[in-house]
Amino acid sequence: MLQYLVIAVAALLAGGINSIAGGGTLISFPALVWIGRSTIVANATNTVAIWPGSLAGALGFRHELKNLPRWLLLLILPALIGGISGAVILLKTPERTFAHIVPFLILGATILLAAQEVISRKLRLFVETHERPSAAWVVFAFVFQFLVGVYGGYFGAGIGILMLAALGLIGLRDIHQMNALKNLLAICINGIAAIYFAVNGAVSWPDVLIMAVTSIAGGYLGARLAKRLGRRFVRGFVVTVGLVMTVALFFKS
Repeated sequence: MLQYLVIAVAALLAGGINSIAGGGTLISFPALVWIGRSTIVANATNTVAIWPGSLAGALGFRHELKNLPRWLLLLILPALIGGISGAVILLKTPERTFAHIVPFLILGATILLAAQEVISRKLRLFVETHERPSAAWVVFAFVFQFLVGVYGGYFGAGIGILMLAALGLIGLRDIHQMNALKNLLAICINGIAAIYFAVNGAVSWPDVLIMAVTSIAGGYLGARLAKRLGRRFVRGFVVTVGLVMTVALFFKS
């Protein structure tokens, strides 16, 4: 019961954090490892558990998706191909190897989250000085989306920040449209990976059920607390937890 309580609280926090600033995986994934799940099962379980929350978030942006240029929806293809590729690579990675890689993945995602505001500022500057994206930038966006999909299927923390960066580089200016497309692509990446993990028996279903329910509740509460806490406070909290988890997992591995 204590184990289930730990992951329920972690998923509640992760759902709220994802709705405000992103980076909830840095809370929910280490919690699964802490209660004794193997790193690969923890990663696969976390991917399946957070998928309903991502779907709920995308539904909230459905009107913005309708106004997007149709060609941008083609980014779904590299997202799906990358997502399944990353999932396959994960399950073919030896458990011991992945356990050694995990601290570096968490550290990288933590640094990415910490640098989110700087990345956003640079992107705004780029968009202001480039009226139309060149064909090279569009090709780059598709290749980059595939690579983000591979990373997302393999681990996933921080994919939202990476996708927002790519969408800014190809000329999207409306942050709500960018978030709408980012959420849709994240659903594709996590969804295809979740199906692959489930079919291959890499998921702890009792953990998934508890985390899915509490992460949705966390997302709802997070939206209500967003104005009171602010993105900067939440981001600082997640970065701190990410650094602590990195150190802890380095020693454990």
